[in-house]
Amino acid sequence: MKGDFLCYNQVMIILFGLAGSGKGTQSKALSEIFGWRALSVGQVIRDTGAYNHIIENGNLIPDDEVTRLMARQIEKAESEGFDVILDGYPRTAVQAEWLMENMADKIDGAIILDVPKEELYGRLALRGRADDQEKESIDRRFEIFEQNIYSILPLLEAKDIPVERINGVGEIGTITGRLIATIERFNPNATKQTSDVNGGEIEKSYGE
Repeated sequence: MKGDFLCYNQVMIILFGLAGSGKGTQSKALSEIFGWRALSVGQVIRDTGAYNHIIENGNLIPDDEVTRLMARQIEKAESEGFDVILDGYPRTAVQAEWLMENMADKIDGAIILDVPKEELYGRLALRGRADDQEKESIDRRFEIFEQNIYSILPLLEAKDIPVERINGVGEIGTITGRLIATIERFNPNATKQTSDVNGGEIEKSYGE
């Protein structure tokens, strides 16, 4: 699948992490701070309502479907002049290959939120989502992520896209501060719209 995108000098940051690592919370906070658009692949998929049976079993949606959904959202953001935070996308090497083929030159960097699994189990139990209640399903999601991330990262590195790991444990505002510092290393021209690193109301939840 090849996309046709507008000639806007868009900036992208990719945020990776296991379920419960805080990707959703942090991408929302960063979108407010920088005035960017956060695109959560999990939320985009859930909003369709068409894949609940797959999600609840801890499995992944077919690559072509995910790419189609995300390409539409990225193009919409681009057409509206927004820089983008990709929350959890790409999920597989196939999706990463599509992203590298279409827009590698727009990606400033990728960040992996590192959180111990023991803490993630506790965070997920508090979220209350149906796909967070079965340990077998959670472990399956963890396994899939770990398998895929090691095939995705070499594709990014081959395009000279910097990848950094940051500690995802601590107060949510503190983690946001670590992310801001990393983004500013990736792109010294990144301009904050607000100095609020606490993310307002979203500091109450770790989200994705």
